Amino acid sequence: MNHLNDSQLAELKHMLLEQKKDLEKHFEQNGQENAQLGETLTDSTGELSSYDNHPADIGTETFERSRDLAINDSLQDELEQVNAALQRMKDGTYGICVESGEEIPFERLQAIPYTAYTVEHTPTRELSNDRPVEEQVMTPPPKGAGEVRQRNAGRFDDAGAWDAVEKYGTSNSPATAAKRDVTDYDENM
Repeated sequence: MNHLNDSQLAELKHMLLEQKKDLEKHFEQNGQENAQLGETLTDSTGELSSYDNHPADIGTETFERSRDLAINDSLQDELEQVNAALQRMKDGTYGICVESGEEIPFERLQAIPYTAYTVEHTPTRELSNDRPVEEQVMTPPPKGAGEVRQRNAGRFDDAGAWDAVEKYGTSNSPATAAKRDVTDYDENM
């Protein structure tokens, strides 16, 4: 910790304490018990039922809850890192990379005061390449599935659509016929 002077340490400690206060205020305002969104969907939305007039409404609520959960999870991780940095200050190991033992530059600590790594030794966060669990139980489609459709792509046009389905009948009834006094389904056309 000898590469940081007292004024630099004081500045960084002040930054960490401010950050800790802001993060704790977030959880305090949103309720610590709600940090993981423990309420049911109907409780959190104030709706009497989760069956709404439109399915998109519940989709929006689900999206909002998952976004809030991700934000809370990220902020909880940040708070843990801030507390760990404050503990390293007390231990006298603050500003030293936990991976390599090298000194972390003051400019980096100003940018990310809770960091425990130099740029070169920062653990990489790889995107998960996990496939959905449903794929483990799905059977692949039969060989050649969709090949005929691809060969005949573009051959079924709007002009021939009615001719292709007309032989199966229509939903028109004599009551809704455009002609008056229709008594037979065949006269309806």
